[in-house]
Amino acid sequence: MTEIRPFRIDVPEAQLDDLRERLARTRWGAPLPGAAWERGVPVDYLRDLAEYWRTSYDWRGHEAELNKLPQFVTEIDGQTVHFLHVRSAEPDALPLVLNHGWPGSIVEFLDVIGPLTDPRAHGGDPADAFHVVAASMPGYGFSGPTKDTGWTSDRVAGAIAELMRRLGYDRYGAQGGDMGAFVAPALGRLDAGHVVGVHVNAATYGFIPFGEVPDEERASLSETERARVDRLKAWTDDGSGYFQIQATRPQTLAHALTDSPAGQLAWIMEKFKEWTHPADALPEAVIDRDRILTNVMLYWLTGTIGSAANMYYENMHAAGDWGGEAPATPTGVAVFAEDVAIRRYAEYANNIVHWTDFDEGGHFAALEKPDLLTEDVRAFFRPLR
Repeated sequence: MTEIRPFRIDVPEAQLDDLRERLARTRWGAPLPGAAWERGVPVDYLRDLAEYWRTSYDWRGHEAELNKLPQFVTEIDGQTVHFLHVRSAEPDALPLVLNHGWPGSIVEFLDVIGPLTDPRAHGGDPADAFHVVAASMPGYGFSGPTKDTGWTSDRVAGAIAELMRRLGYDRYGAQGGDMGAFVAPALGRLDAGHVVGVHVNAATYGFIPFGEVPDEERASLSETERARVDRLKAWTDDGSGYFQIQATRPQTLAHALTDSPAGQLAWIMEKFKEWTHPADALPEAVIDRDRILTNVMLYWLTGTIGSAANMYYENMHAAGDWGGEAPATPTGVAVFAEDVAIRRYAEYANNIVHWTDFDEGGHFAALEKPDLLTEDVRAFFRPLR
C-alpha cells in the first residue's frame, strides 16, 4: 500500500485531562540537600516545570501551529510514516529531507522550514530554496510506536528513501542531527544515485575518534579539537547513562516513562540541559519553554518514548560495517559549540567537502541557532544543485 494520506493532529481532550491528572498525582522523589544538576534533574526545578505544563501550557495552541503545516502519513515497510511536506514556491527549489534526533522530533524544525522553503521572505536568495520534507522517524511521534524489531538507522534511511521516491523526488539532499546524523549519511550510502549531498550537525559515530586518542595523536590536534576529545570523554564517563540503558534495556525504561509524565519530562529535560549551549544555563534560557514542552508532548501523546529509545538498542545490536572506502556522496558538517565532531576522523568514513566550526549553539541547533544552521545548509548545497 503506497497511498499518501493527509494528516491532521487532533488529540482527544480525554488524553489531555489524563495528562493533567497524572501530573497532579505525581509522587516526587525526596530532594538531597545541596544537590544540583550533577545528580540529575533537581526536584524543585522539575516540580515547577511540571506544574507549568499542567496549568499553563496550551497544547491546543501549539497543536494549531503544527496543523498550519501540510502533514501526511503513508505506510512503508509495514510501518506508518508521518511527515511534513512543505513545497517552495520557487520553481528550481531542491528537495531536502530533514532528519531529527533523540530526544527531538519534527518540532526541532519549526523555525527553519520557513527560511529554507522561502528564502525570499527571510532575507535570503531565492536560488537557495528547498522543498522540505521532515519525517517523524519510525518509532517516534506519529510514526510510532514501531510494530516490529529491527528499526536501525539504516532501515529508517531505507524508509525515508522510499518516501522521497513516492513523493516523486529523483534528486534530493539530506540533513540530520543526532540520530538524524546517522540516518542522513545512511541515505547517502543507500540511495547514492539520488542523494546529491548530506549535511549533518550534532554528529558522533563516523565523525569522532573510535576509542581513546593516544597522547601522541592528541598532541597533533588543535586546541579546539582537544576540547572536543575532552568533551567526548566527559560524556562517556559521566553523561552516557541514558545511552547505556536505551541500548541495553529500553523496554524496562519504557514502562516507567510511558506511565509517568513527570518521569518522561525529567528524562528528556536532562538532555536539553546538558546539550544546549551554554551547558550551565537552564534549557529554557536557550530554547522557548513551550517549544520544549511541545516536543515532549509528541512523545507523551503517542506513547513512543519506548520505541524511540529502542533505536539505540537496534543500532548497538546490529552488525556494523566499519571498513571499506568512504562513500562518494558529498558531505558537509556543521560543528556547534557543544558538538564533538573532528574533521580528520570524519574523513575516514565520509567524503567531507564542507566543514564549519561555530563557537556558539549546541546539540539542538535547529532550535537554538536556526539562522546559523539554515545558512550553513544553504552554503553547503549551493554548488550541488
